[in-house]
Amino acid sequence: MTLGLGPTSGRVVEFGPGTGRFTEAILARGVRPEDLTLFELDEEFVTYLRNRFPGVTVHEAPAQDAARLLSQPVSTVISGLPLLSMPPDVREGIVAAAFELLAPRGRFVQFTYGARAPLSAATIAALGLTVTKGLKIWANLPPARVYRFRRA
Repeated sequence: MTLGLGPTSGRVVEFGPGTGRFTEAILARGVRPEDLTLFELDEEFVTYLRNRFPGVTVHEAPAQDAARLLSQPVSTVISGLPLLSMPPDVREGIVAAAFELLAPRGRFVQFTYGARAPLSAATIAALGLTVTKGLKIWANLPPARVYRFRRA
């Protein structure tokens, strides 16, 4: 999920950080806390994340509000949200919000436990995206796959 991130990555946003597993990995790659912004809905997780990761901005807000709350483009959006379990309109709203935030060469990184990409081919085409399918993570239970989306 965090492959390619580092001290020169610039601003990074994480959707659905939960307890902060990806957050920890993002920071371990060298992204500065002040360059990382999290969007989490669960009030308890928000409190936990603010205490665990000082210097990181944590919004108690849905991913769909990210573009409204941030004024500068970001290089990467990492999503830990279970997109395949969401209604299609919510899923598409989250991805659209990510691409509103992203700089022209930015990327949206998403994992899934499903056998297919978290977005349909029609949605990928309608949003003008390209997708790169990553390796299957067998050590994860259940196994997961990472997908990287960019503007075509």
